[in-house]
Amino acid sequence: MTDTLVPAAAVPETPSTPSAPAVPAPGTPNLEKTSTPPAPAVPDDEYDEDDEQAVPVPVDNPKTPGTGVHREKRHPIVAGWLKNRRDFAATTGRASDRALYAGLYHGLRLPLYSAKLTAMAPRGAARFIASTNRWVWDREAAPLRSAAVRTEDATEYMHLARLRANRVRLRGLVVLVAALFGTVLAVALYVLAPGWLYFLAGVGVLGLGFAGQQPDAPVIGPAVLRTVVEKLTGPIVLRGLDSIGNAKISAAIKKGGEMDGLRFTSEITRDGPGYRAELDLPYGVTPEHIMEARSPLASGLRRKVGCVWPAPDPDEHEGRLILWVGDRPMNETTKPAWPLLKSGQVDLFRPVVFGNDQRMREMVVTLMFASVVVGSIPRMGKTFLMRLFLLIAALDPRAELHAYDFKGTGDFGALEPVCHRYRAGEEDEDLEYVVHDLRELKAELRRRAKVIKSLPRSICPESKVTPQLANDKSLGLHPIVVAFDECQVPFEHKDHGPEIEDICTDLVKRGPALGIIAMFGTQRPDAKSLPTGISANAVLRFCLKVMGNVANDMVLGTSMYKAGIRATMFSRKDRGVCWMVGEGDDPRIVAGAFVDANDADKVVARARKMREEYGNITGHALDGSGPANTEPTYDLLADVLAVVQVDEEKVWNERIAARLAELRPEIYGGWKTENVTTSLKPLGVTTQDVWGTNGGGKGTTKRGIARADVVAARNGKRTTD
Repeated sequence: MTDTLVPAAAVPETPSTPSAPAVPAPGTPNLEKTSTPPAPAVPDDEYDEDDEQAVPVPVDNPKTPGTGVHREKRHPIVAGWLKNRRDFAATTGRASDRALYAGLYHGLRLPLYSAKLTAMAPRGAARFIASTNRWVWDREAAPLRSAAVRTEDATEYMHLARLRANRVRLRGLVVLVAALFGTVLAVALYVLAPGWLYFLAGVGVLGLGFAGQQPDAPVIGPAVLRTVVEKLTGPIVLRGLDSIGNAKISAAIKKGGEMDGLRFTSEITRDGPGYRAELDLPYGVTPEHIMEARSPLASGLRRKVGCVWPAPDPDEHEGRLILWVGDRPMNETTKPAWPLLKSGQVDLFRPVVFGNDQRMREMVVTLMFASVVVGSIPRMGKTFLMRLFLLIAALDPRAELHAYDFKGTGDFGALEPVCHRYRAGEEDEDLEYVVHDLRELKAELRRRAKVIKSLPRSICPESKVTPQLANDKSLGLHPIVVAFDECQVPFEHKDHGPEIEDICTDLVKRGPALGIIAMFGTQRPDAKSLPTGISANAVLRFCLKVMGNVANDMVLGTSMYKAGIRATMFSRKDRGVCWMVGEGDDPRIVAGAFVDANDADKVVARARKMREEYGNITGHALDGSGPANTEPTYDLLADVLAVVQVDEEKVWNERIAARLAELRPEIYGGWKTENVTTSLKPLGVTTQDVWGTNGGGKGTTKRGIARADVVAARNGKRTTD
């Protein structure tokens, strides 16, 4: 690769000073050593100034000063697990658990070990005698003496013979003294302390039993059979990167890497239950290329896919890769127990632990002031995650829960004892129940806005619900949590869908500041199942495995797939693992704590007890009551006639919606064309194509109604569809 060259005229020179020869920057080819023959000398009378300007010189000036910016990373003096209470407890806990298990395992088998070793003691005694005999008579040097005899080397043989005689004399004396003192000690112990004699005899028998074991069949085996995981090294990382099939990476590895930008930026270290490698990728390659190739990368690393988690480094340039390789897959690693499983109370205004990342670090979520969207394909843990969020909300005794399971399988059934409103199913009566509840919530939204507006600035400085306001029961500004699992069902309902969508969109937009948290879960994240007004305004987004970029960006946000935040990278085995966006500055991979139905019942029982003490058992949890049958208390036909003048024969529905919103904002606020169409159809008024002009005077055709049809419908003469 050559440096960029510019004409000599681009480099200014002082006329009074002869120009110095150009010095190429490091890595620039030496132009004087090229194979191009030198140009012939040009006579002075034929000299042309353009010839001088055509001579190229390097654009890089070696004398240009550097930036002066230096970065360094210091390794911690004390290991991280020693400074972190949770990591210390986890490390010591694992070691203690292994020691306790091994102690119990072998302790239970001690009688069997003793019997087996006693049976092997005679063989061990024979081996001990045989080995002692070989040692005393210096049998290990016999081959040397035999070699001296074969070669008839008398000098060497005599030297070896004298050496053997000295050894036999000394070793025989040692054996004799040991036998004599051993006998004396045994007799003394028999007379003075027979218990010690029996103990030492037993130890001796067991020792002989150990000596009599077969080498391939030891009596005492390991309590735990360990599978050795290959240590992650630089060559293994390069082998894995080479296996993904990226041409630039493969070429850089073959060349040695440095010239193409591929290099490790730090040592490979242990990071939690795995290894962490940081490296710069070749020029033009980003971590997103690696993240989409987890399967071939895992094959090259000889790990399961659930062990391999490549990610970008948000604090560095776009070519920096952080490769974390776990010892075991994330879904097989023993997770720390959920801290709130057995004890604890929640404040929804504060972060709450709800799961762990790949390195088993605790992850938190702050549900207040946010709406939540959870999306995935079926059977990946979406409903479990939503139920976990509802359990968190249930542990705040102030919170009012509205839980709706439109799958109809009762996945939220454990929460029924603490829900103000609850429904499981997708029948028409279930949808009517939801509509009435949402109408109540819409009225509550307006009431809260008025309360917030009426409070003095000293009490409510930011015009939103605070923990202090939520604690004041007289204001009624407690947190309200509304959850819709399989939200595509109500949004796509032919009769109630538009109204449900309008109210939910209003809850998402205005609810967070007024203490209302809306959650939506769907296994079909598209514009119809998850309206844009909701997906675009949700703050917290959780995307488990999806199949394409459209669904990915529908849940996580526009351009997330292009930025490398891709839930398509998850495999079918990554159940419960998702991308989390909205909590903190950077997206993270997390796995929610697994709380099964039995544990959920226990958490809800504890939550109900706290609520009883606080005095917050209402609605469905109190007596099974549902929302009031709040049918609209307005005459839509009369209101339409009020906003459509007598001289207006036909009017666009979008204009009617705008006029109705001005007439009764508490009822028609947020209405659109489709709301007018859907609401008038059951009353006998059908839509039609209506010609009209925009504000600019340009004519066009849009959906609208005839005023005469409204008059006829109100007089009881319904028009035909």
